Amino acid sequence: MTSDIAAYVDAPQRHALLAIQQVIMLAELAVNRVLDNVDVPKPAPHS
Repeated sequence: MTSDIAAYVDAPQRHALLAIQQVIMLAELAVNRVLDNVDVPKPAPHS
């Protein structure tokens, strides 16, 4: 979505939008790594 918006703005704003996109992607990678390393207990089945 950010890339689509970046196509319609001038260079300074485009660079800012693409930088924000990179930060978002890095945050997603960090969250995925944490989720890979966390052992989430399964909830007990309801009777």
